[in-house]
Amino acid sequence: MHYTNRNSSGALFHRSVSLIILLTLSLFLASCVKATMGLAAKPILAQSGTKIMPLGDSITFGIRSSSGGGYRLPLWDEFAAAHLRVTFVGSRNSGPNSLPDTANEGHPGWRIDQISTHVVVWLEKYQPQIILLQIGTNDIIQNYHVATAPQRLQSLLVLITATLPAASVIVAQVTPLGNPRLNAEIIAYNHTIPAIVSRLRAQGRHVRYVDMYDAVPRGDLRDRIHPDDQGYALMAAVWYNALQPLL
Repeated sequence: MHYTNRNSSGALFHRSVSLIILLTLSLFLASCVKATMGLAAKPILAQSGTKIMPLGDSITFGIRSSSGGGYRLPLWDEFAAAHLRVTFVGSRNSGPNSLPDTANEGHPGWRIDQISTHVVVWLEKYQPQIILLQIGTNDIIQNYHVATAPQRLQSLLVLITATLPAASVIVAQVTPLGNPRLNAEIIAYNHTIPAIVSRLRAQGRHVRYVDMYDAVPRGDLRDRIHPDDQGYALMAAVWYNALQPLL
């Protein structure tokens, strides 16, 4: 009897050990599967990245750049070098095959009022988290109510921030012009932008400005209006520095 009980106890012990091993192995395999699924999901979630809408006129579109991508190509290269995931969004496309996202809202010849007419539709459709806005040059070139251009810019910024209150808008003091008379009007227009931004920020709107005028020398204007490749690269550096805290 004692010998039999000993065998029974041993068998019970071995079965208990086997059960513990099986449970431990099951838990280990389950944790591995979970970890693998998590690793697989992260790139999918990050593929689209932060949505950025380049918004403006022909300079945003990239006119006179050799690639057709304007500042967006060197800006994208900055993102890639820093391993930042972004997506350019918009209804238009321009740029080379080396630019993965050619989307933008650059509209050659357009003024502030023309952008304002369509911007709500674009914002609601593409839902950008950041808007890069440079606009106003054509108001001055076309002599379109130049004195009230700052008020139109403020109204556009109010419209953008009211449509997407959580989005951040970076508005540029626009690049120079080769014509001295028109460039004087550019300087006067640019001078009003910091005060506009300050008023809107005081209202809790996510708006800031960057200085593109001093960043791009007039010697880097290909046709006295649009930057050359060097000028566009300088623009990209300004945008990138402003974007870093937001990405």
